[in-house]
Amino acid sequence: MSPGTGAALRLLAASVDAKAVAEIGTGCGVSGIHLLHGMRPDGVLTTVDPEPEHQQFARQAFRACAFASNRARFIPGRALEVLPRLADAGYDLVFCDGDRLEYPDYLAESLRLLRPGGLVVFEGVFAGGRTIDSGPQPTEVLRLRELLRTVRESQELVPSLLPVGDGLLCAVKR
Repeated sequence: MSPGTGAALRLLAASVDAKAVAEIGTGCGVSGIHLLHGMRPDGVLTTVDPEPEHQQFARQAFRACAFASNRARFIPGRALEVLPRLADAGYDLVFCDGDRLEYPDYLAESLRLLRPGGLVVFEGVFAGGRTIDSGPQPTEVLRLRELLRTVRESQELVPSLLPVGDGLLCAVKR
């Protein structure tokens, strides 16, 4: 994750005064650290990843940044199996950095999870410039295009595409 993307995540979390954030794709915890820095001091990050070792790295990174252990909840598993178990309208922000083939499905779950005024953010939507390339594209890029079209056409969302890192698609739920 680029420093610009991290700074944008921190700003976005602060802008919605985030107390509850769901993160799809824990990775090594870099995005989680930025989100936690932008969240309220009593905020909790719920992070989902199918790889337990990723979550272990993130735990260590959060500890190294002096975040209390109750600031993060780690749930191992595939996002589309875990997200349906999370509370409806219980989140201020949902950050999606998981399997790009599943991004359109993450959007549907995110809309259910978000409170009105909440924010959904998708990382990597430029796909290294391939989302605008007119040539034949892999399924991942076709799914990203589907996501971009769905968000743009939705009456339920106010979207913006931020040109940081490999592109952040942000949308506020009305």
